[in-house]
Amino acid sequence: MMNKELSGEHPFRSNKPRSIEYAMPVLLFLCALVSIFTTIGIVYTLVTESVAFFKEVNVFKFLSGTTWAPLIQPVSFGVIPLLFGTLLVTLIACCIALPVGLATAIYLSEYASPKVAKIVKPVLEVLAGVPTIVYGYFALSFITPVLQTLLPGTSLFNALSAGIAVGIMIIPMVSSLSEDAMKAVPKSLRHGAYALGATRFEVAIQVVLPAALSGIISSFVLAFSRAIGETMIVTVAAGATPQLTASPLESIQTMTAYIVQVSLGDTPHGSLAYGSIFAVGLTLFVITLLLNIVAAAVSKRFREVY
Repeated sequence: MMNKELSGEHPFRSNKPRSIEYAMPVLLFLCALVSIFTTIGIVYTLVTESVAFFKEVNVFKFLSGTTWAPLIQPVSFGVIPLLFGTLLVTLIACCIALPVGLATAIYLSEYASPKVAKIVKPVLEVLAGVPTIVYGYFALSFITPVLQTLLPGTSLFNALSAGIAVGIMIIPMVSSLSEDAMKAVPKSLRHGAYALGATRFEVAIQVVLPAALSGIISSFVLAFSRAIGETMIVTVAAGATPQLTASPLESIQTMTAYIVQVSLGDTPHGSLAYGSIFAVGLTLFVITLLLNIVAAAVSKRFREVY
């Protein structure tokens, strides 16, 4: 063995070329191509179907119209009510999920003992694994009756109930990603703050939180994107009434709920109403893409390198 080591040969390494060393990079590259071609296929489908739709419907009227009635005469394709309903539910969800998720992350990262963390984290993971259809019926059968008791006049289908359920659903995403960002902050920063006489709360808020700001903001934007694309909760709990209203107690319709409504209905393939689901889907895709671009830019802007 000494002779092999002196001659430059590794005692546990074969000098014979192994086919797996050449095959694995190719296999991994093909796996990476799957996601690329899938994205290209989705974009191609949305764009081609949407182009056919916009040949008959003016793009400006689609983006600025305030009446959405594609299935009744006279038809109207103003996407603003769907967009407004989507943002209303998303904002309600974020008002719940962002502070609760961030507070949970701070607790798990800075306060919780390993024993407590072993209990809390699995519970959050279970919450993240609940099917969204279950959240939808939970909102309809539990949250809505509570709201109707507290706020008389609340509709059976309403934006507030759906927003609360979506907010509960995305709490684990915010807390998990934010906790990972906070745990990545070097302990030397914490020890230096403690040496200067800072309390644990001051260290968490004034040292760890700013240092992990890049990851925290990214988790916020990703959670916002997840909420804006939620389908089953809003389909079950928010209703199917596309209207411009600022009241979260009334029935509304989101973009994803409309896509479900038309996809499961008797709308003929190739009709104008059928093409509208691709136009709405393309609008939602562009919004999500812009949010991801913003998340990447913000993450790069506030990233701290240690």
